[in-house]
Amino acid sequence: MTKKITLFPIIILLILITLFSCKKKPEVKPSSVAAEVEEYQRTFDSTAVDSFFDSYPLLKKYQADVKQLYRKHQYHYVWFDKKGINEFAYLLYDKTNNLKEEGVETNVPYKETFEEIHNKPVEKQKPSIETELLHSCLYFFYTMNVYEGLDSEKSKEVEWYIPRKKQSYISYLDSLLTNPSLINKEEKNLIGQYFLLKKALQQYRKLEKQGGWNAIDTDTSFNSYQIGDSAQAIAAIRKRLFISNDISNNSGSAVYDKELSEGIKSYKQRRGYLVNSKITKSLIADLNIPVSERIKTIIINMERCRWVSGDIPKSKELIAINIPAFQLSYFKNQKVVLRSKVVVGKTMNKTVIFSAPMKYIVFSPYWNIPSSIKKNEILPGIAKNPNYLAEHNMEWNGNNIRQKPGPKNSLGLIKFLFPNSNDIYLHDTPAKSLFERETRAFSHGCIRLAKPKELAVEILKDNPDWTPEKIEEAMNSGKETWYTLKRKIPVYIGYFTAWVDNENQIHFYDDIYKRDEKLASLLFEK
Repeated sequence: MTKKITLFPIIILLILITLFSCKKKPEVKPSSVAAEVEEYQRTFDSTAVDSFFDSYPLLKKYQADVKQLYRKHQYHYVWFDKKGINEFAYLLYDKTNNLKEEGVETNVPYKETFEEIHNKPVEKQKPSIETELLHSCLYFFYTMNVYEGLDSEKSKEVEWYIPRKKQSYISYLDSLLTNPSLINKEEKNLIGQYFLLKKALQQYRKLEKQGGWNAIDTDTSFNSYQIGDSAQAIAAIRKRLFISNDISNNSGSAVYDKELSEGIKSYKQRRGYLVNSKITKSLIADLNIPVSERIKTIIINMERCRWVSGDIPKSKELIAINIPAFQLSYFKNQKVVLRSKVVVGKTMNKTVIFSAPMKYIVFSPYWNIPSSIKKNEILPGIAKNPNYLAEHNMEWNGNNIRQKPGPKNSLGLIKFLFPNSNDIYLHDTPAKSLFERETRAFSHGCIRLAKPKELAVEILKDNPDWTPEKIEEAMNSGKETWYTLKRKIPVYIGYFTAWVDNENQIHFYDDIYKRDEKLASLLFEK
């Protein structure tokens, strides 16, 4: 007999298993910290960027950079952490509120909006796309104004043709987000002279707040003052020089004494003038330039510093010419090994601001007459005087004219070539008396050296084949000799009307080509 099997207990068991397995599990809530992390680390929609700039049109110039920044960061927030707006955002906001310290005369776009954001309590600073993008624009506003300045097309308008290095501010931001204090150590982006001028700017603004200096009045019969003279104007001059730290004591005396004489020499040295004790009408007019104008000059030259790559001063070897200072400085390992007075181009033949590597030294050079000088000076001279060429030690060289080597050659006994489209080079000159003048803009554009032999000796110092005696012999041989440098030396021809020296003294130079005026119109009216 077959045993009957009942299925009822099995069915009941299956039903119970199904009921228990389908029961909903209790929801586990994330901790508040985890929720915050999730919020500030989340991404946002890329289309939000374009709509943001529609709402903030004054920031559109930064749109391309902002898009590139967020493509790199895959549209993650970069200005927030778990506490709210991060440390660097606050630091950046403080820096932009003090742009005048950087010599930047412009206002922050949407300043009131930033004030509203940063006046909120920290606990209310939740991630928002608007706040995020505003701070990215603020970052590019700051870096482009402080590190880059006017764009390269604008700098060319003021005849600055030294190539400008393009900075990657997006990569730099990654470093700042990791270590915000780096923004106070800007040497990577700016040359050291910038910071010296920045310090001078603070000093001169302090002088301005204290009232600056009063204009010095002189009577109509005044011509000049010498040591021993007495006049009320002398007391005023003494006070003026005390304010600018050219003398350490203001006795109030109206007698021109030795102490005041030293102050006059100090001032003239800082102005690039011939250093003597004579007080003239032109010197008093110079002393009367108000402190506000000196502040503008400092700001103008801080801007020029932004156009110089931070790598340039770190070059192992460098020749720099400052046109308004009429001076050449030769650097080795960031130290000056030679300074020389120079003569630069006159106003009608301005020396160009540019850079190029020096490749050759030419001893006893021919002077190949430029076509413009040939046309305007030599040919008319020949027309008036058939012996013109012989009298000037010149000769025809094919269809061109050249001056033969020798002590009367206009290039002197040596020249230094850094081939360039401007046809500018450094050279000796027989006209040595020009170096004793205060203003030395007399050439056709090339740069004449007061110390050409000394420069050659310093350049060839490590070459045993070119001793000072050999250099002297080659310079006076009467036979043109070319030497190719084993290492190219970068030459930079710049234009700075304010410069701070190693003793932290600021020098002001005359704006001989009126380039400050043009730059001022771009800086103070933008």
